[in-house]
Amino acid sequence: MWRYLARSLLREQRRISCPSGLSVVLVRRPSWQKRSLSSLPDVHELFAMPLLQRFLERQQQPEHCGRPRPQLTALIRLLRAKEQELRDTERLAREDENEDLRKLAEKEVVSCCKEIAELKRQIVLLLIPSEEIDESDLILEVMAGVGGQESMLFTAEMFDMYQQYAAYKNWSFEILEYMSSDIGGLRHASASIGGLEVYRHMKFEGGVHRVQRVPKTEKQGRIHTSTMTVAVLPQPTEINLTINPKDLRIETKRASGAGGQHVNTTDSAVRIVHIPTGVVSECQQERSQIRNREKAMQVLRARLYSIKLEEESRRREAARKIQTGTKGRSEKIRTYNFPQDRVTDHRITRSVYHIEKFLLGEELLDEMIQALREYADYETLMEVISESDPTRLS
Repeated sequence: MWRYLARSLLREQRRISCPSGLSVVLVRRPSWQKRSLSSLPDVHELFAMPLLQRFLERQQQPEHCGRPRPQLTALIRLLRAKEQELRDTERLAREDENEDLRKLAEKEVVSCCKEIAELKRQIVLLLIPSEEIDESDLILEVMAGVGGQESMLFTAEMFDMYQQYAAYKNWSFEILEYMSSDIGGLRHASASIGGLEVYRHMKFEGGVHRVQRVPKTEKQGRIHTSTMTVAVLPQPTEINLTINPKDLRIETKRASGAGGQHVNTTDSAVRIVHIPTGVVSECQQERSQIRNREKAMQVLRARLYSIKLEEESRRREAARKIQTGTKGRSEKIRTYNFPQDRVTDHRITRSVYHIEKFLLGEELLDEMIQALREYADYETLMEVISESDPTRLS
């Protein structure tokens, strides 16, 4: 995770070199909260921040740091010792009269710098709290929004993009529900996605996606704006969520839509209502009523688990406050501007070009998702540090 955050994105700021070869970045911004995408700090700049330095000093004072964190404390001590070793070795490399010893010291300086960078990386990984649900599989739901048939066409393209992204990441992708429109669009669809760290990658895709283009149905060439909504729901385990069967009302009906004789003769469609919350899940994707019931139950569990997590998040006040937003369904997160061939994520003010390539669900989408993860990790780190800083404003 830190390999993205630690990557230097400071292309326009002035750098100076210290004797050890480490980079020091001169930042003129008064607050970490005002950073743009092009000025995320690298690992050495982070450790130059007074805020982080105060935090690390407190961690070495048990009476001031609150909950003991022995692994973190041990790494900080190793870092301080290695930094002192670097200073001593640099002095030897400058001052020793023996040329062979100076060359040996110069090699040792390079080795020390590498070890210091690795210790800093490990410290940051410990500071960024992991979320249990990041390891979860997920339910992806897409829903057409404002814009009629054009919105449905765009929803179908987005669903295809995520299916292709799952293949790109070697994840499993199983369609649970697919309600198409008359001209090839998509009203609503859901899919189960499973694989390594699926939710960690996909959780920032939830929200309103806006498209600006000339629709296929537009005869006068006018640009229309339409929307669709993505919901990313972590899949719970039996331990995470228990549902009382008495709280469920299960109904069966005949499937609607295309499907031949089966649609009109078999009560295969299933509708499940969670009575205490009123949450509903339906599935008519399969010919088998049993299989439709399983899929409907899978979606229902994910929706109920999402509600539970949102309630817990509100109680902890742990929702993202700055760039990455709340991942809420009503938040406009990204615009796909076809006339300008541009995709813009509004949370991090990042734009990429070549929309058609972006919609392939491969490298460009993956880079956008990694950029969002960089921002989320950076925000989390700054929140952890600032919340424990006694000098911060109340």
